[in-house]
Amino acid sequence: MGRKPTSFDIAALAGVSQPTVSRALSGNPSVSAETRARVFEAARQLNYTVDKNASGLRRQHSRTLALLFFEDPTPDDTLINPFYLSMLGSMVRRCATRGYDLLISFQQLSGDWHVDYEDSRKADGIILLGYGDYLEYKPRLERLVEQGTHFVRWGSPRQGELGVTIGSNNDQGGYDATRHLLDEGRRRIAFIGTASLAAPEFLDRYNGYARALRALGLEPDPELAADALPTEEAGAAAVRKLLRNDAEFDAIFATSDFAAIGAMQALQELGRKVPDDVAVVGFDDVAAAKLSHPSLTTVAQDARKAGEALVEALIEAVEQGSAATRLLPVSLKVRGSSVVA
Repeated sequence: MGRKPTSFDIAALAGVSQPTVSRALSGNPSVSAETRARVFEAARQLNYTVDKNASGLRRQHSRTLALLFFEDPTPDDTLINPFYLSMLGSMVRRCATRGYDLLISFQQLSGDWHVDYEDSRKADGIILLGYGDYLEYKPRLERLVEQGTHFVRWGSPRQGELGVTIGSNNDQGGYDATRHLLDEGRRRIAFIGTASLAAPEFLDRYNGYARALRALGLEPDPELAADALPTEEAGAAAVRKLLRNDAEFDAIFATSDFAAIGAMQALQELGRKVPDDVAVVGFDDVAAAKLSHPSLTTVAQDARKAGEALVEALIEAVEQGSAATRLLPVSLKVRGSSVVA
């Protein structure tokens, strides 16, 4: 070739990516034996020798983690889920305590996160917050797993999930919210939110809702389910749709606080009193829940513990090679929207 061969030359000859070559030559276990053999054969043909000193430098930790937000519909122009923002302070503090810096950016779905962060040594690993439609998002996670990228994500810690997942006990939260409404004498409880594999966390909340109903001999009524994004506009639209369809309900469990707040606003505009006519419970315990009128009963996720758990899991993965998925507890915060004075 008239010049010293590079890892890019090996990648072209072996028919793999340059990051795969780097991993194969450094002994990363994420590379299959077949691919590793192909890479080493290409290196032999090109008379390529690994610079052990340079390789060692590349493998040193940068002591930096990357936090990537997914753009979500929000009531302001931040495009960041308010619950995720509430995690940020505890994540920064925990990184500082552990001697790590934290890079913060958005997930660029058109690019390759592993190239932008871990493989370029900007960061030792990635924390992912948010995902949009999980079924569309899943192939990205599969690629991260395949290439051995250190990452931790906030989501539904279901069996068989990809990578290390930290998340709240959404099923229990849905159960506790619905059981509270049942204990208050409500029997026609509407569900506002998305209950599908595209939104695993919301599906878990629905499953808890259904489990609480069935514990009292009630079956979920499809006529009382309204699909909605986690926004005030979607919550209000869901209530209007239920009422247009002449659905009879005396309570609402919404899978997000913002949908619940939008639902309360629509009920009040349409002459329904909260909680006298319709009790409402949300999920997340964002700051706006305490400021709504009436104040919103909700299932609280512990943002501080969530942020700390994400950072600790990623550092464990980076420093020890693996980390465990964790399910965090939730708690019901009873306020004015669900209890008649």
